[in-house]
Amino acid sequence: MDNKDEREGGKDERAGVFDDEGSDIPRPPLSPSPDFSRDPVPLDDEDHVAWLAIGRTKIGNGHRVLQALRSCGTAKAVLAASHRELAAFGFSQRAIENIKGVSWSKAEEDRELLARLGVRIVPMGNEAYPLRLAAIARPPPLLYCHGDVGLLDRPQVAMVGARSATAAGKRRAFDFAREISRTGLAITSGLARGIDTAAHRGALAAEGASVAVIATGSDGCYPAANRELAQELARSGLVVSEFPPGTMPLATNFPRRNRIISGLALGTLVVEASVRSGSLISARLAVEEGREVFAIPGSIDNPLSRGCHALIRNGAKLVESVEDVIEEIKPLIAWPSCAPPMGEPQCEEPARLRFESEGGASFESSLSDAPIAKETGSPADPSQTLVLEAIGYDPATLDQVVARTGIAAGPLSALLLGLELEGKVDALPGGRFVRAK
Repeated sequence: MDNKDEREGGKDERAGVFDDEGSDIPRPPLSPSPDFSRDPVPLDDEDHVAWLAIGRTKIGNGHRVLQALRSCGTAKAVLAASHRELAAFGFSQRAIENIKGVSWSKAEEDRELLARLGVRIVPMGNEAYPLRLAAIARPPPLLYCHGDVGLLDRPQVAMVGARSATAAGKRRAFDFAREISRTGLAITSGLARGIDTAAHRGALAAEGASVAVIATGSDGCYPAANRELAQELARSGLVVSEFPPGTMPLATNFPRRNRIISGLALGTLVVEASVRSGSLISARLAVEEGREVFAIPGSIDNPLSRGCHALIRNGAKLVESVEDVIEEIKPLIAWPSCAPPMGEPQCEEPARLRFESEGGASFESSLSDAPIAKETGSPADPSQTLVLEAIGYDPATLDQVVARTGIAAGPLSALLLGLELEGKVDALPGGRFVRAK
């Protein structure tokens, strides 16, 4: 819930949100600061419409789409492939049925609408598709981009936190975003109230780059109160969505959005979060993707500090200053140069963080541990079925599910994440999980 008591007062560079307590001295950019900007390769009319048709299709994992694209040559050819060919690419029966039922007329309508809005599409396999995002376990097949598409591959730090953030938390998020953006890094967040809004505004105040990943179609804005901010980001930054026009802000869209936020970034900084915050999903996704996770501690009397404290206990880097973030991110600036080819979601030496479950057992999570999850609605994966039966409708800890299934904690964590993204499992406070009703 958003805090209705939040006030936007003051008349300073922070867009009327906070009183300025930070230094106005700009910092030099990181050195070296390579330019990763790439414009999308133009699509011909038929392929453009075909990708828009795919964008409206529950087709599943982007890696399978890319595999099919490499074999078939074009998006239109993928949609025209036979059932047998699509099954050979790993698509589920449900996904194949969706592919065969695409609406070409709706795709044409989308093309006209997006052209009016100035929104461009960046499909997987295109040179402008961000390398970091292509390396995650479930990359979106298509991105709808409003603004500077070149920012997709700019080195980024994700900043996330509570919607009902405290005034101090929002001020801290603004200041960190402003100072981090002055180093040349882009700030990525989710355009939500509270911490997200403060982070975007902090980057804009420094005339830096900011990327907003939204949980609606590119023609929408949630919350509506941030429409003006979204327009400003489209002019001087980038607004990204994986959802086709007309998509409403459904609850299931937000975890999917979070995986893009963490997937675009070299690291994720959590500013304020309760133990039930969706920001912890972003942090856990970052761990699974082998990215850095940072958390700012707070008062033990503040419920919005508990999520950050839990992250720190479990291995996230404690942050007290901007320098704490920069010193970890700076060596990773050339990360895309060692990124795996698209469709191969792991590096030779994936980064690892050590987390502890509620029962004290520990596990290491890395990008290479995470298998590609089945598409939503696909025939039941035996491992997923086993996990769902083991969890049941009574909360269970990771250790309990390990004992019931015999699956190691690392792969099990990846399976639980996939089930959570599909809406089949709910994550509860205390590292517990329950089957969604």
